[in-house]
Amino acid sequence: MNQTLINDYQQIVRGRRSIRNYDPSVKISREEMAEILEEAALAPSSVNLQPWRFVVIDTKEGKETLAPLAKFNQRQVETSAAVIAVFADMKSDEYLEEIYSTAVEKGFMPADVRDQQVAAIKGFFEVMTFDQLKDMNLIDAGLVSMQLMLAARAHGFDTNPIGGFEKDRIAEAYGLDKERYYPVMLISIGKAADEGYQSVRLPVEKITEWK
Repeated sequence: MNQTLINDYQQIVRGRRSIRNYDPSVKISREEMAEILEEAALAPSSVNLQPWRFVVIDTKEGKETLAPLAKFNQRQVETSAAVIAVFADMKSDEYLEEIYSTAVEKGFMPADVRDQQVAAIKGFFEVMTFDQLKDMNLIDAGLVSMQLMLAARAHGFDTNPIGGFEKDRIAEAYGLDKERYYPVMLISIGKAADEGYQSVRLPVEKITEWK
């Protein structure tokens, strides 16, 4: 691999820190935010169903709605340029034919392969339990969330993932069907007002086995 690419990647990964206090004067345009989300959405997903859905909370009114739902993360809500709520769409299979037909139109996949795969995936979804589907979607949503944070870092912004919020209330608070959209995490994004705290990681030899 090109050494410059390796160095750039290492700088992005090692430079990412969890930030709790942002510079409130820094805003992110919706055009740039859309670029970050587009780059995040290149993450892999099970059978390419891309079950992630985002709500970008970047207005005064949106943050006022979020504040009582994220009581222990008030500084991030107040000072960040935005908070991105990541949801898993429990009916993402509704987009199955659109995704695979677009792949055919773009020349990425032959039509007969699409037909075979769509039929197989439909059969797969028919026998899945809710918990199996949720587990699958949570893995995919976790992948896109991490990629979102790395994409934000590449754009020069800082992030912090937030798991402590009112998951049973947030979908309806933003007009989403809570039976369909399962909340995964919040990600605050902006420009750090301070360096934050460095965190310690266990060494590779403690977390890895070679067989």
